[in-house]
Amino acid sequence: MPLKTAFLFDLGGVLIDWNPRHLYRKVYGEAETEFILAHVCTAPWNLAMDAGRPFAEAVREKQAEWPQYAEAITWWHSRWTEMLKGPIQGTVDLLKELKGQGRPLYALTNWSAETFPEARERFAFLSWFRDIVVSGEEKLVKPDPAIFRLTAARCGLDPAGTVFIDDSPVNVEAAKALGFDAIHFSGAENLRKSLMERGFFN
Repeated sequence: MPLKTAFLFDLGGVLIDWNPRHLYRKVYGEAETEFILAHVCTAPWNLAMDAGRPFAEAVREKQAEWPQYAEAITWWHSRWTEMLKGPIQGTVDLLKELKGQGRPLYALTNWSAETFPEARERFAFLSWFRDIVVSGEEKLVKPDPAIFRLTAARCGLDPAGTVFIDDSPVNVEAAKALGFDAIHFSGAENLRKSLMERGFFN
């Protein structure tokens, strides 16, 4: 059996299909949707909320900057559940297999503390994790090494004995630098192959 026994999963993009395009394409064409995500509701703006900034404050400031998109900016909070298409079933199936093997399962997610409770209610498989570290609750976000260290200490993880799975190459590299066996997620089948190479499946 492999020495590595613990698993640390990212959630959005790995187990949960979160993408703001699922919402904005309902209203805007593809080009305008991409403009909004590149210039208005940007990744750094969203990351600030993942780090604990209140939605109300972030939305109000962004609306002042982009009044022509005031309503669309509000949706980032009021309609955020429409950004969740559902579970990434192939990965959930794999997670279930690991659970069946008795592997210790943990999660580390960049997610707002304001919205994560609703995700907990919606996705039953989140109860399979022994602990979930939520960036918005800790006021730290990946790829900051501090949140990885906090997670290791809180969950009792030895990085060298922990497989970390994330869809962000930057987060993967940050984890590797701290000694985690980090895998860049690019689909459930590729993940299964990577884990088979490590001896977790036949």
